[in-house]
Amino acid sequence: MKTFGWTPTTDGAGVVGPGERLSWPKTLGIGVQHVVAMFGSTFLVPVLTGFPPATTLLFSGVGTLLFLLITGNRLPSYLGSSFAVISPITAATASQGMGSALGGIVAVGALLILVGGVVHLVGTAWIEKLMPPVVTGAIVALIGLNLAPAAKANYEKAAVTATITLVCLILSLALFKGMLGRLAIFTSVLIGYAVAWFRGEVDFSKVSAASWVGFPEFHAPSFSWAVLPMFLPVVLVLVAENVGHVRSVAQMTGEDYDPVMGRALASDGLATMLAGAGGGSATTTYAENIGVMAATRVYSTAAYWVAGVAAILLGMSPKVGAVIASIPPGVLGGITTALYGLVGILGVRIWVEARVDFSKPINQLTAAVPLIIGIADFTWSVGDVTFTGIALGSVAAIVIYQGMRLLGRSGSAALD
Repeated sequence: MKTFGWTPTTDGAGVVGPGERLSWPKTLGIGVQHVVAMFGSTFLVPVLTGFPPATTLLFSGVGTLLFLLITGNRLPSYLGSSFAVISPITAATASQGMGSALGGIVAVGALLILVGGVVHLVGTAWIEKLMPPVVTGAIVALIGLNLAPAAKANYEKAAVTATITLVCLILSLALFKGMLGRLAIFTSVLIGYAVAWFRGEVDFSKVSAASWVGFPEFHAPSFSWAVLPMFLPVVLVLVAENVGHVRSVAQMTGEDYDPVMGRALASDGLATMLAGAGGGSATTTYAENIGVMAATRVYSTAAYWVAGVAAILLGMSPKVGAVIASIPPGVLGGITTALYGLVGILGVRIWVEARVDFSKPINQLTAAVPLIIGIADFTWSVGDVTFTGIALGSVAAIVIYQGMRLLGRSGSAALD
């Protein structure tokens, strides 16, 4: 018989499908693993952007439950904080305040819903034609590398703590495999936090003043045309991330998720809109949790319900949020020196896995020009609207590729 839509199974040594579940105690255990796996990356985004961490945790849990509902409880995934929004949030907050950054996140969610609707009707072939791997890789890479100055700024505030944190992260990834390896960010932050506390770099005043149970800090969005262009490239990244992650899950489970791809994108868009409307950060499907499934071979969506509810409960503890917010700059500098670089390397990984041929001028220029624009953070102002390096680089990647492709068809050597 089925319980809450899942077929109970006792085969803990084999594969547990999305529509199955182990006993509830074991399911709770797997769910806790998903919480721990997502936690390190999910809480870093609000800490780095100045958003309230508890609010972001709350909305990541709510977003995950919405995702499961909208995809018919078929697609096991967790919606955590997206690193693609760190740079535009930082820029928007500095120029127009937190409300404008939240407005940008709401706009990202709305566009993602629109893309999801189109995908539901016509499929994903048009995305692959508009953004082939050479374009997607360039956009993802430039978003990570654009953040290098932010990592440096935090690192320099407490170089000793930052170095210890960074070394711990490197050692954790080198020495530990499986679940311990996937928790490298989380454990390195804990060690760095302890070092910072010993060195007198942690301010506990807000932690002691915070209550254990209560609503998180909510903020309302505002909308400014001046900052919206900063957020448009984020939509491209979220589309690429979601499509890639859904296909990874399909490959692991043997399920055909193409019919729900549009709903997956739209549900992430809805979760992002909801988060932006209340003070949380944009969400995306998480590779960290896909890694947990790969390690355990338990693909049950029941575990993700546990993870989503747990995230909501954590978000309802101001004390937890205050502890997260107290992480000092040195720890963040050490972690982000590696983490932002790894985001950049994800773009390179896309090129490698797709076997992009960089002997061709079209691929060389599609990657080269946007990377320089993004890393140097070129800007272009039109009236009150400023296009930053991420926006300009993303547009350049698409325009250069499609333009040279069109010229190549008309007889140019652009494709050779």
